[in-house]
Amino acid sequence: MRPILIVILATSLQAAELPEVVVTATRSDNTPQELPMVAKKLDKKQIDERQPRNFPEALRETPGIAIQKTANGQGSPFIRGFTSFRTLLLIDGVRYNNSTFRDGPNQYWALIDPLSVDRLEVIPSQGSVLYGSDAIGGTVNTLTKGSGFLSEAEGSFFTHGLASYRWSSAEHSHVTHLESSIGEGKKWGLRVGGTLNQFGNVDAAGIGHQPHTGYDQSAFDARLDVALDDSWQLTALHQQARQNDVWRTHSTIHGISFAGTTIGTDRVRLFDQERSLSYLRLTGKDLNGFIDAASFTISFQTQGEEQLRVNGGGTKSLADVDLSTLGFDLQFESDSPIGRLVYGVDYYHDWVESDASNNPIQGAVADDSSYDLFGVFLQDQLDVGERLHFVVGGRYTHARADAGKFRDAATGAQQSFSDAWDNFSGNLRGMVDLDDQDRFQLFGGISQSFRSPNLSDLSRSDIALSGQVEVPSPGLSPETFLTYEIGLKAQTDSITASFAYFYTCIDDLIVRRPTGVGTQVSKSNSGSGFMQGIELAMNWQLDRQWSLFGHVSWVEGEADQFIGLTNNTRREPLGKVSPLIGYGGVRWQSRTKRVWTELVCLSYGEVARMNVSDQLDTQRIPPNGTPSFFLVTLRGGYQVNDRLILTAGVENLLDQAYRYHGSGSNEPGLGVNLGATVKF
Repeated sequence: MRPILIVILATSLQAAELPEVVVTATRSDNTPQELPMVAKKLDKKQIDERQPRNFPEALRETPGIAIQKTANGQGSPFIRGFTSFRTLLLIDGVRYNNSTFRDGPNQYWALIDPLSVDRLEVIPSQGSVLYGSDAIGGTVNTLTKGSGFLSEAEGSFFTHGLASYRWSSAEHSHVTHLESSIGEGKKWGLRVGGTLNQFGNVDAAGIGHQPHTGYDQSAFDARLDVALDDSWQLTALHQQARQNDVWRTHSTIHGISFAGTTIGTDRVRLFDQERSLSYLRLTGKDLNGFIDAASFTISFQTQGEEQLRVNGGGTKSLADVDLSTLGFDLQFESDSPIGRLVYGVDYYHDWVESDASNNPIQGAVADDSSYDLFGVFLQDQLDVGERLHFVVGGRYTHARADAGKFRDAATGAQQSFSDAWDNFSGNLRGMVDLDDQDRFQLFGGISQSFRSPNLSDLSRSDIALSGQVEVPSPGLSPETFLTYEIGLKAQTDSITASFAYFYTCIDDLIVRRPTGVGTQVSKSNSGSGFMQGIELAMNWQLDRQWSLFGHVSWVEGEADQFIGLTNNTRREPLGKVSPLIGYGGVRWQSRTKRVWTELVCLSYGEVARMNVSDQLDTQRIPPNGTPSFFLVTLRGGYQVNDRLILTAGVENLLDQAYRYHGSGSNEPGLGVNLGATVKF
């Protein structure tokens, strides 16, 4: 039940139904043809058809994106080779990344409810100028569902509702979703939604029943939009989600070996997680002055993480991290003689409390801590003649970490520290229209990005990889990156295609290194490296009923890594870099569009080129690397009438035993998915 993901531009037929608009790349409305980059989008119709199990898996068919799952309830995307703490996630433009995001593929993206999403926008290798730290692999903006009050007749009272259900045999899962909207056309609208997920233990090919891979998750969201007048709109939003009993099975005795992976020694290791977001936003458009548009957003987020561990000797420990984030974002847009200017300031402040039953000083990160990110940005979008287009911008960022209480790894004593960093990042991108109809375009650019050390880098005291123990590492410097990109885009009446090559230079990469004390590791800035890759994607609309689609992506990267206990480094492959990925399929839909079906194949190549860190992660990565696989799926849907939609799919038709590289458990074997949506 995961239909085609049109990831670049819509066909002419689709565009008539749903105009393509991208806001993330420039913080303002643009069509994809106006952008000197490939902008990838997934809208709510595609999400409804696809019915993904969780938020990360909604992205798994997107060119240039690979998926990793430390646990069945903890997924993370890799975008252009960089994982989720080096990619930036936004919710309606509000920064989701915070200072406790841990190293490597982490679990936080799985707390987003995909059924609350109106559309997803992915901007690869971009975002530091407009949004600050962490946007190295790219920026993903989650734009939430509203009530649709602006599309209703002015002054008319409206009510809408929707209920959906998804069942999967191989996952033993049940996903139930309800939402309702009320309001008055052109004046105000309120949408409320909720999702209840019950995920059972996964049945994997060749392995069978995988214990402790099931969990429960619930989510709630509400959004109120009020038109104050013809120019100004007020939006209030609240979201919350919670996961219960999400096991990291790979580190426990309940893990199952796959292709030679080892079994963990913990008797129990599970997480409860929750998050919330509330924001109030005032937006003005068509202001008829030097400032044409403006918005002010104040946001407040919470995130809680509780870990229960019982080690092999039976010793029980409890640890938790509680974080609150206050954010402010002020943005302006102005038309000027030198182009369309977008400029503003943003500020985020984290408060962190962290404790553990086996550590009287701190939990996973330093206790009684705070973290600040302040930024000032300016970006200009200008045209030179009719065929040459540029985007140029810059941002100044100030980051500050105050670690209130952490345990010194050498002495065991309580300590505290403060550190601060300043960064300027810029970008210059251009595009040439190769014909009068803007069907073919050549684009390219140079973009700087960075990631300031967060509290997890600086003060983490927790398990890492397969049995390592990470200790605090004050004194780190920011990571800096410089990306070069060149590519082509094409859109004709029947074909949409794109090609891109990128090369990212890496400096001061933060990596783990042994301390010489048992299995202890700490963080250090290792040196330089690179990440490069190619993305090719195409959608060919053969006629009104048939289409072919597919993409290929390849990345590789290397960086300086520390040799044993020395200060010497050597160049090694970057950790958990995704393999060669191919995707292709064929889709048919009836002339009325009430019936559709498609056959798709997603393939991951073998991952055998690994650094020492990956080789030591024996509970998740087989000794000879992660095997390749082909995931074949047949799915379709039937719109019975205006109120009832049915979907069905058969996944993993070849019943292949597989796991994503770096993941802690295997994915479902051959299984059937069924879904139904009722509108009222």
